[in-house]
Amino acid sequence: MPEKILIVDDEREIADLVELYLKNENYNVHKFYSARDAIACIESTELDLAILDVMLPGASGFDICQKIRESRNYPVIMLTAKIEETDKINGLTLGADDYITKPFRPLELVARVKAQLRRYKRYNPGMATVQEPDELEHGGLSLNVKTHQCLLLDKPLPLTPTEFSILRILLENNGQVVSAEELFHQIWKDEYYTKSNNTITVHIRHLREKLGESAGYIKTIWGVGYKIEA
Repeated sequence: MPEKILIVDDEREIADLVELYLKNENYNVHKFYSARDAIACIESTELDLAILDVMLPGASGFDICQKIRESRNYPVIMLTAKIEETDKINGLTLGADDYITKPFRPLELVARVKAQLRRYKRYNPGMATVQEPDELEHGGLSLNVKTHQCLLLDKPLPLTPTEFSILRILLENNGQVVSAEELFHQIWKDEYYTKSNNTITVHIRHLREKLGESAGYIKTIWGVGYKIEA
């Protein structure tokens, strides 16, 4: 069954163009030009991914992202004409998985959609296609790759798909340092990483916030990368 993708952008030409490219890849597209209609779709439809413009009439893409994260964990890609670093950090902190700035190449957006869906399929219950160990454990952390559930000291820890992937990679490399570039390429499977890209840094920061007093699990090895240790 084709994956269902939500597109929300009040610039009709952009929304229509994105819809065209995604339909050419045989995705089932739900396109809206306003936040109100998009939220109604979110509440009534089982989606697999959302592409959200930040600047929308009535409510922002950040508001929609926050609404999604209240009860759903499918990937969210923020789409915006704004280039301020604070906007990117805000989107990622609210639970977005990726961020692309207008103007953009449609094929690059399609590549990012495919990368996000690969991870979502891999770890979403009932959709896994790759053989994985049932659980990864370290100290008080327990990560079940089949149910996409994370427990911290036996209490559920809600994670976005990207946060889950980062934690999984760090746990699989228990005690070993993983560079930000390696994390980036393992998660997104493409080559648009640059030294100035702080996407991984923001997700690590958000993970530490969720870990709370246990944030020390994720260690920064300055100039090298990250590792996980109790």
